[in-house]
Formats: sequence, structure tokens, C-alpha cells
Amino acid sequence: MGQPKGLLRAPEGVPLVLRTGALFEAVGIPWVLVGVRPEYAQFGCVALDDEPSDIGPRGGLLALLRYAGDRVAFAVACDMPFISLSLLARLVEVPSGPPIVAGRRHGRWEPLFARFDAAAVLPFAQERCARGQLSLQALFDEVSAVSLETTPEEETQLDDWDMPEDIGRPRRAESQ
Repeated sequence: MGQPKGLLRAPEGVPLVLRTGALFEAVGIPWVLVGVRPEYAQFGCVALDDEPSDIGPRGGLLALLRYAGDRVAFAVACDMPFISLSLLARLVEVPSGPPIVAGRRHGRWEPLFARFDAAAVLPFAQERCARGQLSLQALFDEVSAVSLETTPEEETQLDDWDMPEDIGRPRRAESQ
């Protein structure tokens, strides 16, 4: 795309990363940015390097889980411009218990809209990476992740912008 996805403008006109950060602030959770890029320095938030840096989103998840330590960690991709405050609040309010609670989209786990018991999940994630098993779908299955129940409308909030032609595209429900 030529620029970090987090700098793309959300439908409200603000950078996606700031929109996502504002949602976290609204539910009372400090937010960190996973992925250190010079373009994000202007936001003054905590930024974590992927650990390791050469395995894509798995490295970001490992960094987040390590940072969280014994706390709960939430992963929300900043390229999801439609997440609502109410959907994030539902994820935050899930009682503790399952090691992972995540949204599902098109029948697959949405690893970047998930709540993690960091201490419980980190050993599994590290072991899988050490074996070269990098599938987040398989990690979620291995630790018996639980699905966050969503309505069809809420599922469309998990739509993301992966390619330039996605920018400005309405959610699936709006385009039908």
C-alpha cells in the first residue's frame, strides 16, 4: 500500500490507528501498538517490535503476549475500520476462563479481534513457533479458543482493509 495500514483514514476521517486506540480508551484499557514504524512515533503510544520480526502476525502476537505478562491481552487489528465500541466492550466484558475468546468471520477465527489469557497462551504460542508451526488458526484450535457470539451485522464489523481497493469499501452488509 505504500504506507502503514494504521495511517489510512477511517470512515470518520481519522487514522485507523487512532480510531482503534480511542475505542480502547473508551472501554478503559490502555492500548499499545504492535509494529514499530517511524510513521507511528507521532502518536506517542507504547509500540512493541514483533518478536521475532520475520514471521508476520505471529511475531506481533508473541510480542503482545510477552508484554501482557500475567494480564489479559486484547488484539484488535488497526485495519478493521468498522469495529464498534459496543462490540469491543462485549469482548472486554467476557468473563475470564477460556484462554482465548475471539470473533469468527467466514467460519474462521479472527486472531486479530481476540482476548487472550496471556500467561496461559504464551507457552503454546512459543512452542508452536519453535516447531515452525505458524498457523494462528491451529493455535486457537489447540488451546480450545471460544467464539465470541456475534450477530451477522457484528460479523461485518470484522471486515478489514487488506488491499488498496478495499479502502472506502462499505461493509459487506452495506454493499448487499
